[in-house]
Amino acid sequence: MLLDASESQLVLVDYQERLMPAIHDAAAVLANARRLADAAQMLDVPLWGTEQNPSRLGPNPAEWRGRCRRILAKMHFSACEEGLGEWLRPPARAQQGGNARSLPRHLQKPAEPAPGRNAIVLAGCEAHVCLLQTALDLLEDEFEVWVVTDACGSRTERNRDAAFDRLAGAGVELMTTEMVLFEWLRTAEHPDFKAVHALIR
Repeated sequence: MLLDASESQLVLVDYQERLMPAIHDAAAVLANARRLADAAQMLDVPLWGTEQNPSRLGPNPAEWRGRCRRILAKMHFSACEEGLGEWLRPPARAQQGGNARSLPRHLQKPAEPAPGRNAIVLAGCEAHVCLLQTALDLLEDEFEVWVVTDACGSRTERNRDAAFDRLAGAGVELMTTEMVLFEWLRTAEHPDFKAVHALIR
């Protein structure tokens, strides 16, 4: 199964200014997160961000904060505990026409779910804490979860790699930044191919 840009949303987790200096290979992790954010903007993929305890750890990089639909400031390690899942899933459509509201509740048709973007592309720090817990909760909320491994980091490689092992075992799709970008494009004839390809050259 390939990732589809029209069904995707991108969530960037906790790339905060006071956390990143402690992250293993932070420069490469940030560079790949920037590529994802740039491509999401070009391809109209909704971008969301989270910040863990921002009063202590500071904000995410300014260049993508302004592109995010919203930034979730959180204290729980899983962003889903503080409402991320509700942001990612559109509200159900209200029933139209007729006198449905006058019917007893057991005779009313349930609201239809709005069409959504159920593929959540997730990247961030720390991979074994906030990213892992958010990804597992999104799976439980019946999203498809795709974690971009080269845009994720922890303070140690061991913790990062343990997170990837656990995520794969839980059914999360593990990808790289280039895999995401080329699957979003699908073809060299895509009108944004040159611009997106330039991000990785």
